[in-house]
Amino acid sequence: MQGHGYAPPQPRRPSTAVLVLLRVVFVAVAILSIGFLAWVATLRAAIVTRRRTDWLIFGGSLAVLGISFGFLATDHTDDFSTPNGNAGMIILLLNAAACAGYYLYADIRHFAPYPTGYAMPPAPGMGYGYPQPPSPYAATQPQTPVVAAPPVPVPPPPPQRPAPARIDQVRAELDELSDYLRRHPGHSDGNHEGGR
Repeated sequence: MQGHGYAPPQPRRPSTAVLVLLRVVFVAVAILSIGFLAWVATLRAAIVTRRRTDWLIFGGSLAVLGISFGFLATDHTDDFSTPNGNAGMIILLLNAAACAGYYLYADIRHFAPYPTGYAMPPAPGMGYGYPQPPSPYAATQPQTPVVAAPPVPVPPPPPQRPAPARIDQVRAELDELSDYLRRHPGHSDGNHEGGR
């Protein structure tokens, strides 16, 4: 009766409505602040994905913001009409567009249900003790000749979420116990000591 124990809880994917709302809010913050708060979107992407690349992009967006502030600080006009003011505003607006675009890319990629290029996982409820559906690639179907393709690097399969082995083990043990109790003499007459 030893098993693998409990699997660590997997973080739940937020609902699609919540994801869309968050994407709209963070893109709006980056664009409507004229780029001054564009770093907020890249910070959100870095926190959600926890990837080193996203943290570096967040740092880069802060550095670009500092550069644009440097140009804007040297412009002493009210409407930033000098070449330094124009350069600072252009950098600021390009940074806002880049941060918003990268945030959308990173967030959509992170919360995609299945990575592209990989097979769909098996249907839920299928496992030990359940009949398996016939394979669509069974030998009864006509075979098509396989044409050799040039070698292409195949990406490794995505990490699979561990199957609930403990649930399957408990289910199997309950099935065994049920079979034993059905065969046990004296089971139906209410005598609990019947088989001893």
